[in-house]
Amino acid sequence: MPLDKIDIDRVKHINNIDSATSYLFSKISKTDAIQSALDFAKEAHQNQFRKSGEAYVVHPILVAAIVAALSSDEAMVISALLHDVVEDTETTLEQLEQMYGKDVAYLVEGLTKIDVIRDKELIPSNSDEKLVISALSFRKMLLVSINDVRVLVVKLCDRLHNMLTLDALPEYKQRRISEETLVVYAPIAHRLGISFLKNLLEDLSFGYLFHEEKHHIDNYLDTNYHQIEIRLNDFKVQVSELLLKNGFNEDDFEVLSRIKHKYSIYLKMQRKGISIDEVLDLLAIRVLVRNPVDCYKVLGLIHLHFQPLASRFKDYISLPKENGYQTLHTTVFHDKGIFEVQIRTFEMHKTAELGVAAHWKYKSGGMNIKLDWLDNLQYQGETIEDFYALIKNDLYSEDISVFSPKGDVFTLPRGAVVLDFAYAVHTEVGHSAESALINKMKVSLLTELKNGDIVKIITGKQKIARCSWIDAVKTSKAKTNMKHICNARLKEINSKVGKNILSTIMHLNFNRVDEWLKTQECQHSDCLAYELERLKDMMNQYIQSLGKTSRFTKFLSRHRFKLRKYHINNIEIYSATSVNKIVFDYCCHPKFGDEIVGFLDKNIVHIHHKMCKIANQKIDNHEAMVFIRWDNQNLFNYKIIVSLQNKKGALAEFLTYLAKIDINIISVEFSESSEGYFRYCEILFESSEADLNELRGKIEHKVKVIQLIRMDDAYKQ
Repeated sequence: MPLDKIDIDRVKHINNIDSATSYLFSKISKTDAIQSALDFAKEAHQNQFRKSGEAYVVHPILVAAIVAALSSDEAMVISALLHDVVEDTETTLEQLEQMYGKDVAYLVEGLTKIDVIRDKELIPSNSDEKLVISALSFRKMLLVSINDVRVLVVKLCDRLHNMLTLDALPEYKQRRISEETLVVYAPIAHRLGISFLKNLLEDLSFGYLFHEEKHHIDNYLDTNYHQIEIRLNDFKVQVSELLLKNGFNEDDFEVLSRIKHKYSIYLKMQRKGISIDEVLDLLAIRVLVRNPVDCYKVLGLIHLHFQPLASRFKDYISLPKENGYQTLHTTVFHDKGIFEVQIRTFEMHKTAELGVAAHWKYKSGGMNIKLDWLDNLQYQGETIEDFYALIKNDLYSEDISVFSPKGDVFTLPRGAVVLDFAYAVHTEVGHSAESALINKMKVSLLTELKNGDIVKIITGKQKIARCSWIDAVKTSKAKTNMKHICNARLKEINSKVGKNILSTIMHLNFNRVDEWLKTQECQHSDCLAYELERLKDMMNQYIQSLGKTSRFTKFLSRHRFKLRKYHINNIEIYSATSVNKIVFDYCCHPKFGDEIVGFLDKNIVHIHHKMCKIANQKIDNHEAMVFIRWDNQNLFNYKIIVSLQNKKGALAEFLTYLAKIDINIISVEFSESSEGYFRYCEILFESSEADLNELRGKIEHKVKVIQLIRMDDAYKQ
């Protein structure tokens, strides 16, 4: 597997040519062409040095080594060795083509083109403007203008080595490069399905951008290292023994363990508004087997022997993700904690780690490649199967009896966790529970209870909203009260958001708006602001209707405003000032359908998850806000089959055209090529155009359309 093939710590500390060369040839066999390219790179970069003082050529050699660990494609390795020679030396593309062939020259040209686009699209590093805005444009330019996916993979490897050696640069450059990596390169790695590269790029960037948050997560993982290792190893052993007892041989499977990567932990905490203790999939194992049927056998055994956590099952084998990812995901209770279990074949594991790099060459019979190029990062449609609709509480209806330290008996359903017990004692005990003891041993609040346990709840002074735990508890009392406190928290946030929106659209000081709201006839001062944030019609009409019979009318008459409605990328925006762009900040990456808020900066709306800590700081600081919500009501789903010419860049050119006519690509598949044409190219997409013939006419300007149907109305077409 790639993490074994690439020793990241070793690569980071290699700083001389001999060591770098030795490492390169430990990853790929030496050929005359690779040796020639290596010698050429050494000569071309002879008098060049990096900021750290090491010879510059060490960098392209190590980039080539990382590429070689991903693929044995000789042209990619050579292009990695030579990726800077055209830009940084007197070497021309014509020379490279004469020496190493058209393929290498084409890849180097693509890599050089990325640097040209970067200089054009990205704001300068000495600018105070927010990089994320220009970085999004840079990312889109890359995806629609780079015709050979191998170019992007080599560039990702180049960026990985740059991130590993970022310490040599000044702090402001570290932040800028890390922002660029997080907004541009990690999402591209995700789109290509190269998960180990994506995770590394995210975690390395995370350390420079959110130093305190990373330190907090590092400290938690270091402090709990031995406990985590013991729990993971114990669970791995139990799963292995379970499989061996039920017909699997040792050679038939492998069980791996992993801890959720750090940036992913941070995002989960931001999106859910939770602490690291509340991250349910922090610990996980992967079970690798030989064929897909065995995946489902393993799933059945695990569900029969460990209690599954309702609503946490996903089947990406029968319904793969757009980037080819296939795995069964489930979450189960075991001993004193919760574990995520991922089940996949060895081949699926290779694809999950390496993505498109696992299948460079077209195999006989063709190869399906799914692309998800042109939509923004927040649209990552994950299909969640209704597997647990078959699992009813009746299956676990047997009761257990547990005791308080004073000997009071509490009857709970089997499968109940400590937090269920806390709410059974008293609602306020559940709200303020921080930790617990079972039989005098400290445990998580999500530890499953056993008959006869003696449970002590340790409470704090504040109520804690654990919105992501609602599905983890068993009793209706716990679920109902947890929903209540979460709704109360959302209402509090909505109240503040409403006031901020009102003060923004009326161009007034927040405190003045707050004082005027207190004069309203609502029973509490927050009611208008709360309703504002949840309105369904135009905000100005709503405010005016509220003001007709109250003292607020005079206030409104003195402060006129006009709201405009905007639609940008499935987001509906109401603003009193013009809006021409939206940006999804990398601190929380809200997904489609999440609760969101929007902050106005000049003509740009920055969108955050409503539970994001940074968003809540902005709300408390009364930063300018606008009303936003998701709007996909007017989008129609289509499937089209077209013929494309069998030439380089044909697919990229067609996808670019679809983007220009406001079509959102969901997935793309194409077969092996036949003489002159691809046999077919099948695309699933969304469009606001409801007229099938009108849409067909637009597309036929560019390609030959074989079939076009509305997916939601297929039988009528």
